[in-house]
Amino acid sequence: MIVFDLVCRDGGHQFEGWFGSSTDYEKQLQAGLIDCPSCGCTSVDKAVMAPNVGIKGNQRAGSQPVTTNAQEPASADEVGQSVSNQVAVSAEYQELIGKLAQAQAKMLEQSEWVGSDFPEQARAIHYGEKDIVPIHGTASAEDAAELEDEGIELTQLPLPVTPPEEQN
Repeated sequence: MIVFDLVCRDGGHQFEGWFGSSTDYEKQLQAGLIDCPSCGCTSVDKAVMAPNVGIKGNQRAGSQPVTTNAQEPASADEVGQSVSNQVAVSAEYQELIGKLAQAQAKMLEQSEWVGSDFPEQARAIHYGEKDIVPIHGTASAEDAAELEDEGIELTQLPLPVTPPEEQN
């Protein structure tokens, strides 16, 4: 499966679409089967994404980490009222996210972090200059678009990841 962040041209609404492959996405787009859940617009584009490379066919080669910097919410004493940045989430949803996190962690254990060398490493694997190994790293939106234009499949990890050098 591949997940694309999509945006409708009419309303600028962003939403997520899950597809069997990039080809499936293109076929559904051409057939007018993809529409914005907010406004129904069928004029849809891919939004900017953080990439991962699929080595060939249905084999996935790695993943794109994303870092976040969450800050603690202000205490009630600091603002004079009770505050929280936490959203109530059902137990079913928490279980689903937990399973997703476990699957992603297992995949990353088998993947090599290549950092900002991701575009070059992905090309080397794709063109047979380097052995086929799962990799993950970072790339700009331009690099991701160029890789995709070259036929190198990209995907995005569903959950944020901290690069190895930033881990404690």
